[in-house]
Amino acid sequence: MKPLAELRGAQRLHGLLFDIDDTLTTDGRLTAEAYAALERLRASGRLAIAVTGRPAGWCDHIARMWPVDAVVGENGAFYFRYDKGRLLKRYQDDEAQRAAQRARLGAIAERILSTVPGSALASDQAYREADLAIDYCEDVRRLPLLEAERIAALMRAAGLHAKVSSIHVNGWFGNYDKLTMTKTLFAECYGTDLDTANAEYAFAGDSPNDAPMFGYFAHSVGVANIARFAGHLASAPKYVTLRESGAGFAELVAHLLGAA
Repeated sequence: MKPLAELRGAQRLHGLLFDIDDTLTTDGRLTAEAYAALERLRASGRLAIAVTGRPAGWCDHIARMWPVDAVVGENGAFYFRYDKGRLLKRYQDDEAQRAAQRARLGAIAERILSTVPGSALASDQAYREADLAIDYCEDVRRLPLLEAERIAALMRAAGLHAKVSSIHVNGWFGNYDKLTMTKTLFAECYGTDLDTANAEYAFAGDSPNDAPMFGYFAHSVGVANIARFAGHLASAPKYVTLRESGAGFAELVAHLLGAA
């Protein structure tokens, strides 16, 4: 990973896509510094798009209330976009499919929790529409990364697609991820083929579930706490900030706006 200062032409980029937990937030909180940076990014006329593992209930609020153009949530299960006073919701699977899948996830969760002591159902599970989130360090005593990877392996053995984030292990039915729904969002809402326009945008993240985005975007950036996952990333970001979490996000925005 190269230092962020080596990301040339940053001021010409058209937008920033970013993870939320431990990328925008710091120790589970949204700081004034990070939120102000997000406000400045949006005010500059660049696209600001959150791409997160957080649940539909959170993403509804974020799309309506935050200075963002859209939110991809539950690791690619949907995108939400607030436009002209209305919230547009676009799901990977229809309601009948999601309901059937949710009915199967409960039994899978029980098996995982009984097999991996110390893990727990994520506190935001009640607000999810498409995936299962197992907490390994947010509201429980932090488990080793090997235990998080064990949870992911149990999910895959049960037929789920699984990813480790900085706080949860997420599992879902289907082969989509953050990147596939991001491409759908750009095609349907902005008339943009990201395969062609890749170099016009940057992505920021911090954990293994961001690997598809890190590998895809020419201007992918990890905040400094990405170091925690050294050796656990299928694809690493091309650049890294000096500062961690929300402070690193603010550092990146300053670089994009030419104020670094």
